[in-house]
Amino acid sequence: MRLTVLMDNNTIIDRYLLGEPGLCFHIATEEKNILFDAGYSEAFIRNASRMGIDLLKLDTIVLSHSHMDHSWGLAPLFQLFTEAMIEGQGIPKPDFTAHPGVFLSRTVDGLPEIGSILTEQTVANFCSMNMSKSPLWITDDLVFLGEIPRKNNFESLTPMGQIRRPEGNMDCFIHEDSAMAYRSADGLVIITGCSHAGVCNIIEYARDICGEARIKDVIGGFHLLNPPKEQMQGTLEYFSKLQAQRIFACHCTDLAAKIKLSEVANICEVGVGLKLDY
Repeated sequence: MRLTVLMDNNTIIDRYLLGEPGLCFHIATEEKNILFDAGYSEAFIRNASRMGIDLLKLDTIVLSHSHMDHSWGLAPLFQLFTEAMIEGQGIPKPDFTAHPGVFLSRTVDGLPEIGSILTEQTVANFCSMNMSKSPLWITDDLVFLGEIPRKNNFESLTPMGQIRRPEGNMDCFIHEDSAMAYRSADGLVIITGCSHAGVCNIIEYARDICGEARIKDVIGGFHLLNPPKEQMQGTLEYFSKLQAQRIFACHCTDLAAKIKLSEVANICEVGVGLKLDY
């Protein structure tokens, strides 16, 4: 498997690529070309082109959750598909894999919409829908984890905005938030979007689903942005025992959290342009 960072808040030095507050990974296996999240804008498409990644060959799109910095790039991606068809190139019809709650409308701090700006029907016009709360194996070694059980007492305790439902608005705990895991020869590679479910909860669930305790890498957003003291301390204690080979904390992980994590884990450089081979 090769994982390429197409979008992150940061870029790798001396790689003349675009960054934005969003996340998008391209994952290539022998069987599949997969897009994990789609950032905020069309910038990931420009980065993919510069790095020689053909998004017209996608087999699967996986959405970790619906927030704008992960899903709004789907609209320009579908524009790319449409323009390719007009030019006679043909277009893919990738599988679309996500939690069933991913299209529910969300708001925070008075913003009219922070969730998907595309409806489920619009996405279904371009993709074969594969919505599930349960784990789904995309290849023999790569799994979409579905809804993450939240078992510890320090993560995912505070709602983020509200979710709109016919019966009225309610606190949003982003139960749709999911992640992926890859079984490498050296242990699991955990691939997260924002880790609203809690990065420690995600890792533990991936271990259960995959039947593997070893952790090779963890890459993605950890949602440690000025976190409560109890969350930061619990995360540090967890990672101190985890013995992961490498940690690529990006996107929604602030500098203070990275510095603290570096005391208990092997924190590595990450940004747009990074390629990891397994």
